[in-house]
Amino acid sequence: MLLTQELSAVTAACLLVRRSVYDEVGGLDERLRVAFNDVDLCLRIREKGYRNLWTPFAELYHHESASRGLEDNPVKQARFMSEVAFMRERWEGVLRRDPAYNPNLSLSQPFLLES
Repeated sequence: MLLTQELSAVTAACLLVRRSVYDEVGGLDERLRVAFNDVDLCLRIREKGYRNLWTPFAELYHHESASRGLEDNPVKQARFMSEVAFMRERWEGVLRRDPAYNPNLSLSQPFLLES
């Protein structure tokens, strides 16, 4: 976390992108109304040959879900699960081979090593 590095995606809370690149990739996909729209945008940017860079020289504060609230009712949970399904359908192959994710870590359970 001390060096500028290329990542597959960053949260929109700290995302800066040239307008021309945003327009080139079609902006945010409205089918992702709440979750993953930033990840999807970054992956489409990367797919076009651009890079997503993260820098340790910016100081940002992000309060996850502060504006949208929690996924705490059946309607929100159903919307979230449909967005998970959308991302899996669109990006599963890319996410399984994410160059920014250590292949020794689990994709199904956080903090576990693959055996």
